[in-house]
Amino acid sequence: MIFQVNHMRKVRAELISRVTTTLLSLAEDGKVDSAILPHLHVLLEWIQYRSNFRKTAMVRKSLKNGQPSPSVEIAIDLRQVDEDSLPRILEAAAAEAASHALVPSRVVLEPFGPMRSSMIWEFNKLYWQHRIEWEKATGKGYENALPSGSSDGHNPDAIGDQVAKFYDLVADMDDRGQLPERLYVMEFGVGSGERAHRWLELFLQSDRSRGTTYYARIRFLLCDYSMEALEGALELLGPHREVAEPREVDAMDPFRALSDLRYKVLYVHLTNVYDNLPTDDAVLRDGRIYLIEVRSYLDQADVDDLCRDYALDAETFPDAVRSLLERGPHALDDPEAGVRFWMALWGKLQLEERMVTVDSLSDASLPSGLKSSHLEELVTSGPGTVRFQLSSGAVGSFAGTIPLLHPRGYLEVMDIFVTELTQYRGGFKGPGKMDGSVVNWVNGALLAEVGRQAGYDVHFKPFTYRPGSRTSILYTTHRES
Repeated sequence: MIFQVNHMRKVRAELISRVTTTLLSLAEDGKVDSAILPHLHVLLEWIQYRSNFRKTAMVRKSLKNGQPSPSVEIAIDLRQVDEDSLPRILEAAAAEAASHALVPSRVVLEPFGPMRSSMIWEFNKLYWQHRIEWEKATGKGYENALPSGSSDGHNPDAIGDQVAKFYDLVADMDDRGQLPERLYVMEFGVGSGERAHRWLELFLQSDRSRGTTYYARIRFLLCDYSMEALEGALELLGPHREVAEPREVDAMDPFRALSDLRYKVLYVHLTNVYDNLPTDDAVLRDGRIYLIEVRSYLDQADVDDLCRDYALDAETFPDAVRSLLERGPHALDDPEAGVRFWMALWGKLQLEERMVTVDSLSDASLPSGLKSSHLEELVTSGPGTVRFQLSSGAVGSFAGTIPLLHPRGYLEVMDIFVTELTQYRGGFKGPGKMDGSVVNWVNGALLAEVGRQAGYDVHFKPFTYRPGSRTSILYTTHRES
């Protein structure tokens, strides 16, 4: 049995000691199958997100060539540990680790598959499609759920510096005779449109105060997959809508909708978009790679409660979930009850995980846009044992955005990034739940490698405009030859 502590928080040492001694005592008492002990990896971590998809103890079994493998993991969230119930929880986890049978107290909603294909992303899409109904039910907007109570993307000092940086670029290009007739600026995930409005207002002020006429040449592209969001953002822009253009775009495949702008965009901005896109996870352990597969489930007791509260049939409960994902709150006759059902279901939804052994990265089923060469350098230089994100959606979005950049253009992304693989040794990085959406940290080290191989420079700087902010700023430009 191997114990690994994977957090950097100030947690009482006696709590970690209690977990380890309890497991060892269970093993000595014969309550842990001795056959799994040589293959058992116990991971002690602190789940950052209070609302997440995890129980106190999660069992991760493993497969190799489609068959069960001896390697098994018990991941324990120290945040959730209750010392009185700890022996019972660990004994149940050890029994699950030794068994090949389904856990009878769970109602499984989907088969095992890559995390990027999980049902949780359908719930994520449901939230953004019906965010207004969710906010009406909770009485608060999405930004109120953020740790700071507002988006770092709306910080006025940050926006002011972003405008100044872009203005300086335009002025320099003008001095050099390089300025195109149309100045394309692009923002993905426009939300309410508040940031776009502030940016355009400040740029117009700078333009007027310096006696230039660059504003009239701006074409500000508002990009989102929700037409409702785009219409609301346009309305908020007021007089600036004259220089704006809405584009319905899938953030994970932007080039498909924007290929007409190849090499034309001078500035692309995103705030907290990558952390809300699908991801996959991988584990590096003892020189071997495992890919994580997941499936969504609810405890039977929670299903029973939901069926009682919303007059649903337990036999067809999975069909009710599917109807909710397809039709939204109107899946129930009473849409207000439909929102309450959705919120209660989301709060109880959990993920079961398993690890699938990968013999060779070149043979692995990697997400679109990700190549084995992107991972080889990270894996070679990474720590011996680490779980990390493949950030599938972010990689696709990044790879589909950089071809749009003008030779002097740049991509600016404000998000929560892991910039070195070793940082994953400091704690769990998601997925977590943020209201009705999914949130993950983003593997910035992987994005930097994807950019490097495509001929772009990627670097990061901290977001210094709010004390304690976890946001970093990624900048991407064409590599100078």
